[in-house]
Amino acid sequence: MRWRFRFVTFAALACLPLAVGSTAAADCRPVAIERLRASAPEGFAIYQKIKDKAFFLNWIRCDDEQLDLPTAVHESVHYITAQNDAFPLLDGRELKRPHEVSAFFAPSLIAEKFKDNDFVTTYLRPGAASSSGDFLYLLDELNAYTHDLNAAVALSRSRASPQEGDEVDHRDGLAALMAFVALYLEHAAESEPATWSGLLEPRVARTVSELWGRAEKVIASSCGIPNFGTQDKALIRQFCQSRPQAALHKIIGRAPVCPIACLKPMPVVAREGRPDIDAMPTGSVRPNPASNPAPWSRGISRGPSSARQ
Repeated sequence: MRWRFRFVTFAALACLPLAVGSTAAADCRPVAIERLRASAPEGFAIYQKIKDKAFFLNWIRCDDEQLDLPTAVHESVHYITAQNDAFPLLDGRELKRPHEVSAFFAPSLIAEKFKDNDFVTTYLRPGAASSSGDFLYLLDELNAYTHDLNAAVALSRSRASPQEGDEVDHRDGLAALMAFVALYLEHAAESEPATWSGLLEPRVARTVSELWGRAEKVIASSCGIPNFGTQDKALIRQFCQSRPQAALHKIIGRAPVCPIACLKPMPVVAREGRPDIDAMPTGSVRPNPASNPAPWSRGISRGPSSARQ
């Protein structure tokens, strides 16, 4: 996937023109939304749910809707989460955010468990996304990437003849966030007794279980699609190891499912001569502390076409 590199605030997005004067943009967005409705109903439900439709539409660049629609879904999930103080789920329900997890140890402490890459830099290293210091926002990203990949899978399957090379890296984001959450739980079980005790509290454990279970199903659904990941296998292998699996088992109350099919060899397009491909992930979104909260991005986002850097 060609990620877009951008620091973006909600205020800046609100000021972006909605492709006024652009015939191509004006024509493509209704078509893109109709494709989302027809092919990815859970993604379309996010479009329906978000009150500010301009926010959703501003992520659609019109020259790459295979990327733009999952991106719009992802960022709108953050928006809805911040406004409703609840995680929107794939089945249409909402799961109230457990703010008590913000007192847990900072996710940045597990960064050294991973080979350095853009996901680690963005989500675990201090100074980029809020998820580096707050487990609540790591769960926020897990849910957003679940919706993101779910939409990407549905859109990919709706295409009669996918073009080779235009679907790289959709799976990497969810694989990364699943690895981060699983190794966070492992570290808590082994070295952070206060956090581990908090994770075992019924409301927190139920939240992690709900979000993890949906992520499991979505990543498994993507395994048969070629060119859907480049870093995914290494990340999946990490969260499929025995210790993170054991920690997950205790929290979610069942044996976690390793997406073994995703580890099978798959064709991956050559990146040589493709300067447009950039594996930079999105950032997380915090609510504004004002009385009528508006979300804003603390990290690196796949920005709208009118604001790309």
